[in-house]
Amino acid sequence: MRGEILRIVFCGRGFGRVVVLLSSLALALVRTATLTYSAEPIEPLAVSEVAPAIYAHFGVSALMNAQNAGAIANVGFVIGDDGVAVIDTGGSVREGRRLLAAIRQRTDKPIRYVINTHAHPDHVFGNAAFAGPAVFVGHHNLPRALATHGAYYIDAFRRSMGAVLDDATVVPPTLTVDDTMTLDIGHRVLALKAWRAAHSDSDLTVLDETTGTLFAGDLVFLRHVPVLDGSLRGWLAVLDDLARIPAKRVVPGHGPAADWPGALADERRYLERLASDCRDLIKRGVPLATAAQTAGASEKSHWELFEEYNARNATAAYSELEWE
Repeated sequence: MRGEILRIVFCGRGFGRVVVLLSSLALALVRTATLTYSAEPIEPLAVSEVAPAIYAHFGVSALMNAQNAGAIANVGFVIGDDGVAVIDTGGSVREGRRLLAAIRQRTDKPIRYVINTHAHPDHVFGNAAFAGPAVFVGHHNLPRALATHGAYYIDAFRRSMGAVLDDATVVPPTLTVDDTMTLDIGHRVLALKAWRAAHSDSDLTVLDETTGTLFAGDLVFLRHVPVLDGSLRGWLAVLDDLARIPAKRVVPGHGPAADWPGALADERRYLERLASDCRDLIKRGVPLATAAQTAGASEKSHWELFEEYNARNATAAYSELEWE
């Protein structure tokens, strides 16, 4: 145990050393807490086999709350000859445990990797359910994002989710991706790619090369309106590169699995409309408060949760494009 911690620390960046050491203590507490729950029956998450040995749970299109236990994002796993790679863990430790139970229904192979596609709570709050020998993997910006926002996320969502988040903790990656990386889980190679700021500043995609299945995280939204928390210009800039990934199908961060790259069409249209409207409003001197209520409005009928997120997207887009 001590040797493993030291190996991770010296492989990490200077900032990551403190985070990893602190997380080691947190993980020890989580292991103890997990034993407390071991006698309780856990209902496995419902998962679909989207390709051979690749499974996904598709989250509900809703805000995180106590009733859905934060299970609003898509999460999944890939089974190789030597082990399992988990891609995102959900919006609570409760969901993470249910995901683990779903995995154990299908294989007893060890979980080698837990890969987070970015820092948002609905994708990482389940990490603690996988505490143990698994290597946690993420974008090189993910440790900083979790250190900066993790405690705030827990406090903010605990107010709306209550006891569901009582055992929430931040688990940062111990292996980070600067650009690209491959992980082999036994005749199953996963190609990881870290992207420039787009949906967020820590977006990571995972491509299963065997089946051509892409886990895109929140770089891809279907039905659920895209949510902007990084850079609109950056997101638009990466769409063409994303489309060139040699995938056959995509599991988006939110929404159903779909053919690739056709799945990008609706998102591209929305983001381009948001950018065009904001640029026009800025040019005409329309103030931000008004722009937030009008930019992108023509897209309303095409998306779920539009009222919940579009004004926020428009505010972020206007603020970014104002300084072009």
